[in-house]
Amino acid sequence: MSSTHLIKINLPGGIVSAGDLLTILEAAERARVEQVQFGNRQQLFFTVEAAQRRALLHTLGQAGITAEVDADKHPNISSSYVVEEVFHNTAWLREGVYRDVLDLFDYQPQLKINLIDRHQTFIPFFTGNLNFITSDTPNYWYLYLRFPQTNAGYCWPSLVYSEDIPGLSRAVEWTIFANKDQFYDQPAADGAQLHRLVSASQRFVNQPLTTPLALPDFTLPYYEGFNRYGSKLWLGIYRRDEQFSVAFLKDVCQVCLHTRLGQLCTTPWKSLIIKGIALADRPHWDAVLRRHRINVRHAANELNWQVEDHCAHGLALKHELVRYFNEEDVRTFQLCFAIKTQPKTGLFGSIVVRRHFDRLTQTGLHAEQYEILHTRDFNPNSKDFISFRKKVSRENLPWYLTQLCDQFYEQQAAASLLTPAAEELASPALAAAHQSLLYQCRRCFTVYDEAYGDLAQSVAPGTAWASLTTYACPTCEAPQATFAAVATPRFQPT
Repeated sequence: MSSTHLIKINLPGGIVSAGDLLTILEAAERARVEQVQFGNRQQLFFTVEAAQRRALLHTLGQAGITAEVDADKHPNISSSYVVEEVFHNTAWLREGVYRDVLDLFDYQPQLKINLIDRHQTFIPFFTGNLNFITSDTPNYWYLYLRFPQTNAGYCWPSLVYSEDIPGLSRAVEWTIFANKDQFYDQPAADGAQLHRLVSASQRFVNQPLTTPLALPDFTLPYYEGFNRYGSKLWLGIYRRDEQFSVAFLKDVCQVCLHTRLGQLCTTPWKSLIIKGIALADRPHWDAVLRRHRINVRHAANELNWQVEDHCAHGLALKHELVRYFNEEDVRTFQLCFAIKTQPKTGLFGSIVVRRHFDRLTQTGLHAEQYEILHTRDFNPNSKDFISFRKKVSRENLPWYLTQLCDQFYEQQAAASLLTPAAEELASPALAAAHQSLLYQCRRCFTVYDEAYGDLAQSVAPGTAWASLTTYACPTCEAPQATFAAVATPRFQPT
């Protein structure tokens, strides 16, 4: 029997009241827990000794707080509520809408659900199985489905009403688990069939989907330190080792309660954000940060990394790479990075460092090796990955990553020089001439761009689609006939 257990507590939407968090921390402290962590899905983790587990769960249960032990059967519902007011204001998506939707969930989902404002770039769009993304129509959302254990995606053919999100999520989940042979761990899953089954079982309010989803260019806002918005402040707290001391967080909760701040927000970057701090109350916060020796001004190129939860190996590699970037003064603005040491971990990144999963590496017959990938357009919400280098040793990773960063900025510079003037693009004929020729897989939405080709399948850049005869989708292996010409790519899940 293990001497320790991993405790996971979901914080729906990444929102937790100061009172509830204090209750959790006090229970953890009584169980001799000294450190806690936040996860990629905005949940809370900590490790407890086996002898303390029963008493801890009893205390949490008495407070009405549900915890999972050594399991993640019910993933946290992730949301972009943390950006509201702080990084972005949306016409209709406000705190009340988030709370209304979250309060309507009367069951514990087994699929990953995201509630995302489409105008922000702080929270990933497609890391869930059910990704609800705001539309321009008030209280209606796009739904982009990623089938469990696959990268196969499907765009729901109608917009979803806010109050129907919990019910539709339950219906989709029930249908998938009732038909696992069709929809679970099935790269060829048929989204249209799932839609027919769900629609036949229950009726929902919807609006026709007339405009394709358009995502903003990616920029990661600096999410640490004291920052002013309007007449208030928000405070972002990041920890290099991902560990937050229980004593520190208890003091944070006490200051929140003392200054009448009702809640705290967690982020997918494993950090904490407190909104609504009055200017006059800043000395209270300075005192807590000073008492616990908390630094709140880390370099931006340290904040734009995603590492798997509870992964000491990935975290150590991140520190090595960040140290190299700092020493070499490597620019990483508009980029974010992910380190994957295990297969099928849904991380978010425009550049991915993926440990090789072949049998020889796993058995130690090969030295530690990695593959470096990037999305075709360096947008982390894309799933259209290109392999930049394979079988890279750990020692050579920093150098190759620097070369890839340089390539990104070279492409940006070249694109800005080649961009035609606005008056030229006003001509429909010239606009068509400048548009890339794209072909998208209708099964998983992977894109073939003639300008780039597909080097992984020995298709050179500039290769016309019509000249291909035996091409297959690099993601789901669908035949060439499954692709369709598109002007704007549809969903490419992460």
